[in-house]
Amino acid sequence: MVDAAPQFGEGDRPLHVAVIMDGNGRWARARSMPRSFGHREGAKAVRRAVEAATQLGVGYLTLFGFSSENWSRPAQEVVDLMELLRFYLRREIADLHKDGIRFRVIGDRTRLSPDIVTLIENGERLTAGNTRMVLTVALSYGGRRELTDVVRRIAEDVAAGTLDPSAIDEELVASRLDTAYMPDPDLLIRTSGEKRISNFLLWQIAYSEFVFMDVLWPDFDRSHLEAALDEFARRDRRYGRASGQGSG
Repeated sequence: MVDAAPQFGEGDRPLHVAVIMDGNGRWARARSMPRSFGHREGAKAVRRAVEAATQLGVGYLTLFGFSSENWSRPAQEVVDLMELLRFYLRREIADLHKDGIRFRVIGDRTRLSPDIVTLIENGERLTAGNTRMVLTVALSYGGRRELTDVVRRIAEDVAAGTLDPSAIDEELVASRLDTAYMPDPDLLIRTSGEKRISNFLLWQIAYSEFVFMDVLWPDFDRSHLEAALDEFARRDRRYGRASGQGSG
């Protein structure tokens, strides 16, 4: 069931914007600084992006914070990222709540430290009634893992006799995804100039518009989000229809 949120997204305005935040390491390297410095500056960009999205009328904002593949990064970098996550959760949740933003997390929480899971759960509980915008952060998340888990749960239900295979359709699969509480992204933004999906929301972005931006994530601000929204407004979303049959 989709959470209640402001009904934006009509006409040329996206209801749901997803962002692959990329470029922290390169930003730091260009300044002869450690990667941890880039990640800290990236966290400031998160704050700017959330504020801008709220002001610009985005209903759902989903940020790719830490992928399942990121666990293979150097141990110290992972430690630094987890400490930064703790800091963000302790410092920012109260402000999100004050601003009427609902906070959600998707991904494999079993790999996160218990104290981080507690901070996440507390943040989700505190902001559960907010409807100005839904902010989702993907942590320890991988699209293939998500789909594999869905297939496994469906197979278990079929084996238990509680689900008829003939009842399996796209709607059922979507209802089992981590993102079942929100609509699919209208717009996917990736920073740093890279043009890859990186195992992010593989099912959900089937009809998303993609905007790839050369800006490194720590430099991302309202002007970049506005530019991406402007580019989205110029797109003709045909969903497989022939040109001239209207946009979605």
